[in-house]
Amino acid sequence: MRSEIISVASGSRETVHDITAECSDFVRAQGEDGLLHVFVPHATAGVALLELGSGSDDDLLAALRDLLPADDRWRHAHGSRGHGRSHVMPALIPPYATIPVLGGRMALGTWQSIALVDLNVDNRQRQVRLSFLSD
Repeated sequence: MRSEIISVASGSRETVHDITAECSDFVRAQGEDGLLHVFVPHATAGVALLELGSGSDDDLLAALRDLLPADDRWRHAHGSRGHGRSHVMPALIPPYATIPVLGGRMALGTWQSIALVDLNVDNRQRQVRLSFLSD
């Protein structure tokens, strides 16, 4: 298994950050069939496969705001207001995804992209581990 860590500046607001290009570069360098595993080693971020740039990313953030409001209901209450919701989000959007790779290319659907989803405005820098397991 080969592995690499990429850094993502997620900023100071909720974000859906496209990491498809970085993932594509990583698997292209492997040049063979296998599996790409994308993992975010953070308790408050997730990885999603979805269409980006068509409003779906904003729709996802809006849906998460409805499901997980940034208010004072959360028992996990350190950091910014509503921080506890960021710790619940990975149960809905897991911190990992696995993508088949064929001939050094990810076998994503036509409109699928790989995105880091981050509601935690207190942590502005994220790491994402890309791992490649060849067949």
